[in-house]
Amino acid sequence: MAQLQYKDLLDAGVHFGHLTRKWDPKMAPYIFMEKNGIHIIDLNKTLACLEEAQQVVKGIVRSGRKIMFVATKKQAQEIVAEEAKRLKMPFVTERWLGGMLTNFATIKKSLKKLQNVERMLKDEATASNLAKRERLMLDRERIKLERLLGGVADLSRLPAALFVVDVKREHLAVAEAHRLGIPVIAMCDTNSNPEAVEYPIPANDDAYKSVALVTLALGKAIEEGIMERKMDKDNAAIQEEEDAKRAVDTAPAAAVEEAPVAPAASEETEA
Repeated sequence: MAQLQYKDLLDAGVHFGHLTRKWDPKMAPYIFMEKNGIHIIDLNKTLACLEEAQQVVKGIVRSGRKIMFVATKKQAQEIVAEEAKRLKMPFVTERWLGGMLTNFATIKKSLKKLQNVERMLKDEATASNLAKRERLMLDRERIKLERLLGGVADLSRLPAALFVVDVKREHLAVAEAHRLGIPVIAMCDTNSNPEAVEYPIPANDDAYKSVALVTLALGKAIEEGIMERKMDKDNAAIQEEEDAKRAVDTAPAAAVEEAPVAPAASEETEA
């Protein structure tokens, strides 16, 4: 796993926190010092927390489960969406819909509706029978649903974990995850409560470079987990083939051993 260096975090501005008057006292263990009225994050703690988070996401993905990316703040939307798409992971970058996790059955209905609308618009025969106004309304609905749910279109079951940028902003997502027992990995700035998530990563969650650095670092770990899962599958397939060949090879020998031995002819019969 490619490890980030102290200098990488420094160059990306990961250490810059908020004004001292806006801090959350529970972030005290992760703060190095105060300079010019701004808290400076301890990057040694950031590196340690990031490494732990990388191991967690790698293990989750290797087991075949998904990690949902959540980042609705403007400076994080683009990088998070791109990385999630590259890794084929679910993501939410527009607006967190209430019940996205706790009322997943309703979300699945909305996804089915999106699929039906897309199918109608793609089918030339059906689309040609629709009035221009109806087709326009359907297209608007498709765009709206795609914007809100496009990132979770392929999500068939609840994710195994959430990666969140800015705990305070995404408090609804964090609350829903906790209600369902889903662990949360999150970037926590000096104005956040790190105790609200299972795996806090103390870092500047407002700067694009900082968000990109942490997101890409976790993306690398997820990528490695995917590759290791593929290797595990390949090794299991090879082992199955070897076991099958061994079974075929040992079957004839076993049959010979178990075959009844013909009784020896008596001397009288031979005479």
